[in-house]
Amino acid sequence: MTPYPLTLLAPARDLETGKAAIDAGADAVYIGAPKFGARQAAGNSIDDIAALVAYGKPFGVQVLATVNTLLSEAERQEAAALIHQLYQVGVHAIIVQDLRLLDEDLPPIRIHASTQCDNRTVEQVQVLERLGCSRVVLARELSLDEIRAIHEGTNVELEAFVHGALCVSYSGRCYMSEVLLNRSANRGCCAQMCRMRYDLLDENMQEIRDEKGEPIHQRYLLSLQDLDRTMYLKELVDAGVTTFKIEGRLKDRDYVTNIVAWYRQHIDALFPGAAASQGVCTYSFTPDPQKTFHRGGTDYFLHGRTRPMANWNTPKSTGEYIGIVTGVRGKRIVVRLEEGVTLHNGDGLTYSDQGFAVNGIEGNLLTPNRLPDDLQPGTPLFRNADTAFLQSLRAERHLPVTIRFSETPEGFRLEVATDRYLAQGEWSYAHEAAKNSERALQTIREQISKLGDTPFVAGSVEVNTAPYFIPISILNQWRREVIQNLLR
Repeated sequence: MTPYPLTLLAPARDLETGKAAIDAGADAVYIGAPKFGARQAAGNSIDDIAALVAYGKPFGVQVLATVNTLLSEAERQEAAALIHQLYQVGVHAIIVQDLRLLDEDLPPIRIHASTQCDNRTVEQVQVLERLGCSRVVLARELSLDEIRAIHEGTNVELEAFVHGALCVSYSGRCYMSEVLLNRSANRGCCAQMCRMRYDLLDENMQEIRDEKGEPIHQRYLLSLQDLDRTMYLKELVDAGVTTFKIEGRLKDRDYVTNIVAWYRQHIDALFPGAAASQGVCTYSFTPDPQKTFHRGGTDYFLHGRTRPMANWNTPKSTGEYIGIVTGVRGKRIVVRLEEGVTLHNGDGLTYSDQGFAVNGIEGNLLTPNRLPDDLQPGTPLFRNADTAFLQSLRAERHLPVTIRFSETPEGFRLEVATDRYLAQGEWSYAHEAAKNSERALQTIREQISKLGDTPFVAGSVEVNTAPYFIPISILNQWRREVIQNLLR
């Protein structure tokens, strides 16, 4: 057991993705506000954000909103007004980069300092703490020792990225897109220049050669692998981190469901009972980061400079290794698959930075949607789209409740309780003996346990009453009243 509740923070590009994150086990979700978010393509309406707040509320899931671009003088009051709207619909905290916002008339809402505030030293985090920030999102480049030093030198909550895409610029403070294309990454318009091809030249404009003697020509020299700190969660907690953040406000629902479920299971196994929210999650799949978008994995600078951090061959999803090409026969590809690998029609396969879809499978012969002209025997193949896995991605989350039904001198009482909340109702109603005692008690139990499309699921059900006759319609009415009270 840890000394603090631990928060698994998931991205949401829209309302439906946010709901999927909550279903999969997120303790908190961060979503783009209508304006001023660092992902311009992932803004959301106030109504959708309010709906996400309502969806997560029964589980104690917090919703954070991003207002984390650099702002012009003319935009600051508008951003402050937007924060008031977000506060009114129940948003728990605002993630900001432009600290001048703190000079505006803001509501009493928590402020989280974005990683783009360059949060890499004890002194910087102390400044943010004095300014009133409740939480600081640490720079991705920090080592465990540096995180520990910040924790020991401050009292603010610390949040660290554990999974997702990495920016090649320090703390994400990139100006390359703005300089070359007039699209500011710090204004939410990154053109992802780091995912493009480049040559590596010396001072004489000659191509430098790699360790194999090949010229470094048209390779993805700035494309980092994705962050994956699955194996270091305990070390992060020991260093003072209390929030694990998953990157990806442009990622789709499948990705979010899979990755959130992956970390939910790992966190619960390491720290039973430490989750910052409530509820029991069930999955129709086995979470596996290799099955959705990833570029390989690195713990980045957590243990100092380690290799590999980059992948010069492709900026795309590398997928999982499935086997090798052994030849080409007509319009079909001959493959030797790894033991246990089963391919399906529609699967996406890749090699280097190229790829194709599987249109047909017959033994070790694959029919691609297009036949690549550069496939050679011995070429390794990877699957970056597993259709069967993607179709299986379903997660559900419920809150177990204890239900107690008892008689009173004048009628009956119904109580429904979670670990944290209790709702009850008491009604005057005649005690009419039932003709079929066993059936009467069974009917009471069945009707008060029907929780339908609510977030709740019946844990234990106690019926402490004599076998009275109560119409089903009355039992249903009582149950609905108490459940609505519990939701409120």
